[in-house]
Amino acid sequence: MVTIKTTLGDIKLELFEKEAPKTVKSFLRYIDEKHYDNTIFHRVIKNFMIQGGGFDSDFNQKATNEPVENEAANQISNETGTVAMARTSDPHSATSQFFINLIDNDFLNFKAPTAQGFGYCVFGKVIDGMDVVNEIAEVSTGFRGPHGDVPEDDIVINEIVRD
Repeated sequence: MVTIKTTLGDIKLELFEKEAPKTVKSFLRYIDEKHYDNTIFHRVIKNFMIQGGGFDSDFNQKATNEPVENEAANQISNETGTVAMARTSDPHSATSQFFINLIDNDFLNFKAPTAQGFGYCVFGKVIDGMDVVNEIAEVSTGFRGPHGDVPEDDIVINEIVRD
């Protein structure tokens, strides 16, 4: 279990260490390295997801560790309140950024071991603080430089701590 301490309140997560061991190990490494301290939720899309873990308040992208192998074949669905790794079009490119699903996003699930079918690895779920997640989901968003869906007022991840 870990707690994401934000400027809007705490979000407690249960991590699926058995089902996504490499992903959880990578996430915990970032926590132990204090990577998430003073990062922001930089992408908020109502009725989809909230994403954080990669940028500071000045929108500087933080350096990351090596990418983690995509474990989406664990067949855990991207359901409301689950936490998954963000990535590029490369299925095995996830580093520090994660997102929390605001609704059931079945189209993000593993379908096949191909670039188009790999999906996004779910590695945990919100067990307390979904009210905070939903509050974040309702903030006003806009553009910051080339980035869209950015909260107009920063929602800072002060730190993520192990419980």
